Amino acid sequence: MTLLHQTKAALAHHWFLNMTGGEKVCEAICEILGRPDLYSILADPESLSRTLGKSALKTSFIQRLPGAQKHYRYYAALFPFAVESFDLSSYDLVISSDSSVVKGIKTQPETCHICFCHSPMRYAWNAFHDYTRQFGPFKKSLASIVMSYLAVYDHAASARVDYFAAPSETSRKRIKKYYRRDAVVINPPCDVNRFKPVDQFDDYYLFVGRLVGYKMADLAVKVFTSNKKRLLIVGDGPEMQNLKAIASKNVEFLGCVPDDELAKIYSNCKALIFPGEEDFGIVPVEAQAAGRPVIAYGKGGALETVIPNETGVFFYERSVRSLSMAIEELENRIDEFETNKIVSNAARFSKQNFITKFENFTLQCLEEHRSNFS
Repeated sequence: MTLLHQTKAALAHHWFLNMTGGEKVCEAICEILGRPDLYSILADPESLSRTLGKSALKTSFIQRLPGAQKHYRYYAALFPFAVESFDLSSYDLVISSDSSVVKGIKTQPETCHICFCHSPMRYAWNAFHDYTRQFGPFKKSLASIVMSYLAVYDHAASARVDYFAAPSETSRKRIKKYYRRDAVVINPPCDVNRFKPVDQFDDYYLFVGRLVGYKMADLAVKVFTSNKKRLLIVGDGPEMQNLKAIASKNVEFLGCVPDDELAKIYSNCKALIFPGEEDFGIVPVEAQAAGRPVIAYGKGGALETVIPNETGVFFYERSVRSLSMAIEELENRIDEFETNKIVSNAARFSKQNFITKFENFTLQCLEEHRSNFS
């Protein structure tokens, strides 16, 4: 049993509703801490992995509000009250995994609070217009008022954190910009060993992710509706029906699929299409772990995970023309992308690397914080 397993610890995450990148970070942190108590604004217990399911889970009053499971963002104005309702006074160590407002939890002075900040709240800071592209004038005006309020709260909440970690250099810079705080970069974990590269791939492209505005799935759909190449879309979200309405028959919507099936879909695709700007972006890493190249928007975390002309191709304008040209470039050079080099690049982001680095960081922070109160 490690020192951290013997420390009374809690892990707070904005919400546990599926097992995407943020939840997998929490899963790895749970392995580091043992069985920390989990706190979340709301959760779907059925979605928790086996590791997360071993811990006691406490949710806020929003869990009991009508329609919260599917429409929780309509309750965004209540998020600060929800996170401040948690009593964390008995813990020696609190880790918040956050891209919303859960960093605003209140802790005792003696408690060491570490925030793994995936990003300052995107919809309140840098991506408001991406999130609200489909909103009408009234809804967008109302959202602007709520997000202005949340941005003020989020900045104030950042002062409650003792130490920040960030998943990428992109997120570190945003934390510095919006919170005026320093952060240590620790890349999130990817279970690279569950992917198996193949010798022959199929003739389809792949998009994986939540179907929300900032992921830019609509750009991918428009391009492939035009070029008639086959595109598989894995994921679900509020944009599903809008995307289906503009898609041609060569664009196939698979919804959410099990992890083992998704691994095979990755391995057999010609390339991954990644048109959104992410803070880190675990999806391009997963595609590379499966040995497949990535066509990515050349901004954000993809610049740190994809090596141009070796593991993928970038496009630099969010336009049909720019993405189409990148697809053509990849097809002309598809034989130049070596599977072993692509897989080797993904190995930099293994789960074990994250566990080692985050455990060492946590121990250093805990020791320094304790010395301040000794």
